Amino acid sequence: MEIITIILAVAGLGVGYGASTVISKKKSGSAEEAGKKELAKAKKEADKIVEEAKTKAQEIAEEARRSEQDRRKEVKGLENRLLQREESIDKKLEDLDKRSEKLRKNESELDQLKNDIKDIRVRQQDKLEKIAKLGKAEAAEKLMAMTERDIKEDLVGLVVKLQNEAKEEAEDQAAVIITSAMERMSSEVTAERTVTSLKLADEEMKGRIIGKEGRNIQALQKATGVDIMVDDTPGYIVLSSFDPIRREVARQAIEMLMKDGRIHPAKIEETVIKAQANVEKDVIRAGEDAAREVGIAGIPKPVLQLLGELRYRTSYGQNVLKHSTEMAHIAGLIAEEVGADVKTTKYAALVHDLGKALTHKMEGKHHHISGEMLRKYGAPEAVAHAAEAHHDDVEATTVEAIIVRVVDAISASRPGARNISAENFVERMRDLENVATGFEGIEKAYAISAGREIRVFVRPERIDDLSAIKLARDIATKIESSMQYPGTIKVNVIRETRAVEFAK
Repeated sequence: MEIITIILAVAGLGVGYGASTVISKKKSGSAEEAGKKELAKAKKEADKIVEEAKTKAQEIAEEARRSEQDRRKEVKGLENRLLQREESIDKKLEDLDKRSEKLRKNESELDQLKNDIKDIRVRQQDKLEKIAKLGKAEAAEKLMAMTERDIKEDLVGLVVKLQNEAKEEAEDQAAVIITSAMERMSSEVTAERTVTSLKLADEEMKGRIIGKEGRNIQALQKATGVDIMVDDTPGYIVLSSFDPIRREVARQAIEMLMKDGRIHPAKIEETVIKAQANVEKDVIRAGEDAAREVGIAGIPKPVLQLLGELRYRTSYGQNVLKHSTEMAHIAGLIAEEVGADVKTTKYAALVHDLGKALTHKMEGKHHHISGEMLRKYGAPEAVAHAAEAHHDDVEATTVEAIIVRVVDAISASRPGARNISAENFVERMRDLENVATGFEGIEKAYAISAGREIRVFVRPERIDDLSAIKLARDIATKIESSMQYPGTIKVNVIRETRAVEFAK
């Protein structure tokens, strides 16, 4: 029984092994078949990709060949054009050589012809001198005298006509420009001064300002650098200094001391420092306000400070800062009319008198100092030149500089702009007349229109019409070189001939 069981078991194992072998073979066959299919499929796709790549490569190669052919055509065309141009240049050079050779021959012929003409002229001149029995210089002198007699009247008339036409055109155009610039401009006038007066509340305050044994007033004078006079005018104290900034500091300091009531040397020093700080702020504010009013931005701060100091300066009764702002407005209007740089012109007009804030500290003329300071602090060179050239000793090389010079004369010479004493006025009129009477042939001269015109009467038997024209120019030149004056002076030379006879 056990043997049968064993046999059955062995038979079962054999059957199972055979079945598993059959199943394994079937599975491996299916996998192999699937792999072959995949391999065939992949090979087919690879063949397709290779075919597409070959096609694309052929297209690229074909396109490259076409591009190469096009480039070769372009290069060949360029070579042909270069060859043609080279041939053309060679031909032109050859033509130029021929023309140069021809010109050299013509020059030689011309030189020979000139020499022949000179010889002919010399022979003619010798014959004429023998015939006329006159030398060359004598003949030229007689010819000039005859010509002068013939055309003198015509020449005088032509000169007068041209002068009148030029004056009419220039005056009309200048009148339009200047009138349009000045029609809205006006400014107040202040008296020139070197002293400032302060009113006192009572006489007791004067004693407190003086202090015991004069200690307070000595401390004030030492701290401010200003002379303080307390006994000249009852109820007032007078501050005297050529530096207007110092006077303003002293004025504010004394006003603050009187308001506070405590006046002693220590308090005086503290108050003067405060007053100096206030004045510095006022100076900067005045400069900024002037620049803002004129419409100029970007002015360096040191220039603004010097500009603000002009608020406390006067020149012949004009406040210098107001004179400068007035000039800037007029200059801007004229610059627009004549096509100049408006900003440069207004900037230069505003700062042209900058040196007047430093004339008590630096040597030199104020316009030279103005140009130096503007260059030092980085202002544009065009502005520095226009400001420096507003007086005649520096040549104005730009339109803007000429405009600044013109508007300076306009602002300074307008009626009421400046206060001039009667003594100075009479002296200037006398000097003007003396300049004119210093020439030969002058009968009398009169300065009229407040010195803006001088009328010169000449002796008709000694000065003819042409000489009168030259004399007017010479007198004007002498006035420009020897006198200082605002604006312009008209020189009017009058020549008249009077015939007088008596009927008896």
